[in-house]
Amino acid sequence: MSGAGKKIADVTFKASKNIDWEGMAKLLVSDEARKEFATLRRAFDEVNHDLQTKFSQEPEPVNWDDYRKGVGSKLVDMYKEAYDSIEIPKYEDKVTPEYKPKFDGLLVELKEAEQKSLKESERLEKEIADVQELKKKLSTMTADEYFEKHPELRKKFDDEIRNDYWGY
Repeated sequence: MSGAGKKIADVTFKASKNIDWEGMAKLLVSDEARKEFATLRRAFDEVNHDLQTKFSQEPEPVNWDDYRKGVGSKLVDMYKEAYDSIEIPKYEDKVTPEYKPKFDGLLVELKEAEQKSLKESERLEKEIADVQELKKKLSTMTADEYFEKHPELRKKFDDEIRNDYWGY
């Protein structure tokens, strides 16, 4: 196997060790998402296994002497010369430099979206706590207590009463 193929297999194997599959699985909420995630993990494991078994091994050398015994040395020498003259070009990665900046930009956007999402989650959790507190107190709360928490509504109602607007 060429050095580049072995390098790709090694990098893939190392990268697979850094994936927190259990951590990601805990974030899934629907059964369909869990099913798709399991399919993704299976596919990843299959590809990783193929890379480790098929591409990480050097090919067995050709036993030219065996062929010389059965076919004849002149023909085998011709094939050996042709075989030895084959040069496999070294892999040049032209894709990664093109997409690396885009990927890095997406990572920045992802972090920003994550922070925004966390802030929104905090705001929503606070709002849920406020609504639950209001729900507990609603049966015994007076209008003045409610308007203390929502002064904008008091102003709105006072303006409507002052302007003799009763909603119909």
